[in-house]
Amino acid sequence: MNSDLGLRVLSSVMDWDDDKAHDQFQRLRLMATLKYDGYRDFEAGVRFTESLASWLQQFDPDQRETAYDFIMTRLVYIGPSEMEKLVGQFYANVVHPELITAVAKQMDMPRYSLLANDEARERINKLRRRTLFLGLSDGARVDFIRHQNVGLITNEQVVGSTQLDQAKWKDLLDELRTDLNDDEATFRAVYLIDDFAATGTSFFRLDGGRAKGKLSKFAASVQAAQAVLGGKIFEDGYQVFIHHYVGTAKARTELADRLDAGKHVLAEAGLPPSISTTYGLWLPESLPLDTDNPADLGFLDLADQYYDDSITSRHTAVGGTDDMKLGYGGCALPLILDHNTPNNSMPLLWAETVGSPKVDGMAAVPAMRPLFRRRQRHI
Repeated sequence: MNSDLGLRVLSSVMDWDDDKAHDQFQRLRLMATLKYDGYRDFEAGVRFTESLASWLQQFDPDQRETAYDFIMTRLVYIGPSEMEKLVGQFYANVVHPELITAVAKQMDMPRYSLLANDEARERINKLRRRTLFLGLSDGARVDFIRHQNVGLITNEQVVGSTQLDQAKWKDLLDELRTDLNDDEATFRAVYLIDDFAATGTSFFRLDGGRAKGKLSKFAASVQAAQAVLGGKIFEDGYQVFIHHYVGTAKARTELADRLDAGKHVLAEAGLPPSISTTYGLWLPESLPLDTDNPADLGFLDLADQYYDDSITSRHTAVGGTDDMKLGYGGCALPLILDHNTPNNSMPLLWAETVGSPKVDGMAAVPAMRPLFRRRQRHI
């Protein structure tokens, strides 16, 4: 659709007069051009303005201003430039300081003096090569990590998955030993990298005393490979670093608590006691919608009224809530990532359902229209 036509349709949907339309068109064009038109899952021929006009039509006319104000004042959109900046800062802000700290401790030297010492520089280089980087999803952008750190991180220590077969583990270990000219070399640390954490349950949780999530799958992959290879891939007491480019306040506290509570289970899975979590960007505690915030009440009411429970499943139940009105885990986030909308965000932003008519005394269920259509991992 032509962008000017999309704006005129939106003006009609919102019943704006000419002055209001002129003012809002300027804001919308700026938002769409700088960020929102870049969302990857708009349908062909549709961009932000057209999607917004369609989305607003699901509400009653007297509710549309509430929905529109929410988008203009409360929504947080993390685009590719912001995410690439977080990926680009990962080595300098997270990995390099850890290497410096480790070598300073080994040599009992102050951190600031290491780069002037030949032996210290050699140790830093060796520890860096003995560090593995594994992506947990496409959002980990491990390709960009390699490109940003040419000469520091090699292709043979960066992999876009944590569930590797025995052949891949053997290849990684062989390359390490060749580069270090040491037939007994093993990895001393691993970074498990992902783009976003809202609750951290998909990464690690205890279910009936059993470990579930990406961390346990990584541990199982390592144990299976070591059993076949007949030797160690990682040194005793190796370090596991969990890094998310973006994390909520809830994820920071709850994931750390679950890791601490599950130490015994993790140890049984062969993981070391040293597991650290880091984040490139911490979202503020005030970000989620809250009934204690009067400004959020209108949109929360819409989320309750325009809700189709068909979006719940056994997978969403893992978040610990009975419904998905506030998103997975009840996170109530007004957050969009340019490559996909998290299911922790308000479903009214991303859910798409067919609804159902009133039948046999049962109330009609509204069909939910997405503003930013989400690609689901679980159907």
